[in-house]
Amino acid sequence: MTSYDAIIIGTGQAGPSLARRLAGSGMKVAIIERNRFGGTCVNTGCTPTKTLVASAHAVHMARRGNDYGFSIGGEIKVDMKRVKARKDYVVGLSNSGVERSLRNLENGHVYQGHARFVSPHEVDVGGEILSADGIFINVGGRPAVPSIPGLDKVHYLTNSSMMDVDFLPRHLLILGGSYIGLEFGQMFRRFGSDVTIVEVGPRLIPREDQDVSEAVAGFLGREGIDLRTNAKCLSVSLRDGEIIMKLDCDQGSPEVRGSHLLVATGRRPNTDDLGLDRAGIKQDTRGYIEVDDELRTNVPGVWALGDCNGRGAFTHTSYNDFEIVAANLLDSERRRVSDRIPAYALYTDPPLGRAGMTEAEVRRSGRKALVGKIAMEDVSRAFEKGEIDGFMKVLVDADSKKILGASFLGTSGDEAIHCVLDTMYAKAPYTVLQRAVHIHPTVAEFIPTMLGDLSPLS
Repeated sequence: MTSYDAIIIGTGQAGPSLARRLAGSGMKVAIIERNRFGGTCVNTGCTPTKTLVASAHAVHMARRGNDYGFSIGGEIKVDMKRVKARKDYVVGLSNSGVERSLRNLENGHVYQGHARFVSPHEVDVGGEILSADGIFINVGGRPAVPSIPGLDKVHYLTNSSMMDVDFLPRHLLILGGSYIGLEFGQMFRRFGSDVTIVEVGPRLIPREDQDVSEAVAGFLGREGIDLRTNAKCLSVSLRDGEIIMKLDCDQGSPEVRGSHLLVATGRRPNTDDLGLDRAGIKQDTRGYIEVDDELRTNVPGVWALGDCNGRGAFTHTSYNDFEIVAANLLDSERRRVSDRIPAYALYTDPPLGRAGMTEAEVRRSGRKALVGKIAMEDVSRAFEKGEIDGFMKVLVDADSKKILGASFLGTSGDEAIHCVLDTMYAKAPYTVLQRAVHIHPTVAEFIPTMLGDLSPLS
């Protein structure tokens, strides 16, 4: 048995930063990674997908040359091998950077292999037992695959295996009309694939307000993506070299067919083969590790960070998990998950930036609220860029004047949303942001204008 002060299982967004802080404080730290360094974000999530989104955007803008007064002549040709090579280059820099920094970490030792608990403070890695008073679980998640008749008989892709695609699918079927499905759907439509997105719910991205869902469906439809909502998938089969998906839906054909299938129906935590039962660590019914407001499990000296704890599932929330644990352990501060304001983005083009409550959540709360909304076509910066899809919407508590939430769907919406988010963290009334003087011409300059024209949420 080898003893350490701390063991970190997994090198996703929270793990490496925590390892550096703990090792920097003088602790002897073991870092365990079973696969690729950097976790989901670096290898199969944010970094590669946003690199692909950038390539798809460049192709799309080249095709729009006439809108901007130029022509490049001829057909726009996409070389998917070069697109993938560019993605691999960007990913490789991040992946190797994480691994190099951990292997060179003073007071740190890297183990490559699958970690399994053998007791509350002992972990087996490849037959070697490691022990520590502090163990930090950062194992992330993986694609969740639904139980659909015939799915096990056809080859299908997930967001992870999509990273190996270096060809153009003739017709990409996507099961799941939420964040992953929509990003890949628009991306590959712009590369040149026919795309059909099948969503079992009544509308796309059901987590968002209906006006957001309708606007996203609008611009995806205009790009030629076939959208099938309220579609219950009954079975999947292979016929004449094509993938056939039979549906039960209100409108459209009872079956769709394509050359390739992407299953984009959510994520699940990588907790089912960690030996958590031998450590007595509690999980919820979905497999997520239960944690308190400071990310401690029910077992003293064991924490869970990142996607495996079900408290965020974003890169930025995973990093904030590290900040919370490090502050509480090393900085004599009290930081809590409950202090975090929900915020995230959907990286379609245009993107959606979200902060705080949706309009539907505000309505359900029963509080008296005000709402402001402006179409992107009325935002001069968006109009000048020729990117007028979407809108900005903000919700305010009528009594306290605090901002409750916002949805910014439009060009630079994923950046402009931070004006609202920072005001929310400052716990300042909306009038502070309303009276701010923003730079012209920007998208953010219309936030004060929008806040100056609030009306009761009816």
